[in-house]
Amino acid sequence: MSKILVVDDEYRIRQIIRKYAEFEGYEVDEAVDGMQAIEICRKEEFDLIIMDVMMPELDGFSACREIRKFRNTPIIMLSARGEEYDKIHGFELGSDDYVVKPFSPKELMMRVNAVIKRAGGDRDEEPKKDIFTYKGLSIDFSARIVTIDGQRIDMTPKEYELFFYMVKNKGLALTREKLISEVWGYDFFGDERTLDTHIKLLRKSLGEYSKCIVTLRGVGYRFETL
Repeated sequence: MSKILVVDDEYRIRQIIRKYAEFEGYEVDEAVDGMQAIEICRKEEFDLIIMDVMMPELDGFSACREIRKFRNTPIIMLSARGEEYDKIHGFELGSDDYVVKPFSPKELMMRVNAVIKRAGGDRDEEPKKDIFTYKGLSIDFSARIVTIDGQRIDMTPKEYELFFYMVKNKGLALTREKLISEVWGYDFFGDERTLDTHIKLLRKSLGEYSKCIVTLRGVGYRFETL
């Protein structure tokens, strides 16, 4: 049974999420603020964290930053603020998704299911080595490690998923709809600019190899080795 941590200072929100998550078969723990969430995450492991942004003691962004120092648990951010800046900030800190309040509990569960499915797999199964190299760029898919000239590149979980999918489909024209469907794994309810934001962050992470991600105007993107 997958385990979820719900972090929100509003009791009503926590109970709504708990109700729907338990109906889906998840085990649910709760935290009332960022500080408590960090302490719980130091002691226990979760398959996913649902984190509100605006909370007392410590906000969700700060809590996400701290948790990322010792856990790679997928995180879905909740916020009443839907501005692009807030979404970009959340993604840069390593969140996997961003849901704006008020939200549909059913939609949230679709996102939860998709993120856990993408991050899951058989934990007891020994992964096979799967490595791609191009000049100084090296990608170890099984270990989720990207290096450039021997230096490890830090990426957010969603950047890894997007980049790995594009590299696996090297040379193919990938439409926005295809990328959103395959990487986010659900019917996309948000703005397509979310994809563009991740591409922008990915290019920033890749440095000189950012040119390998080619924009196809009116279509989408393609990864190619030039």
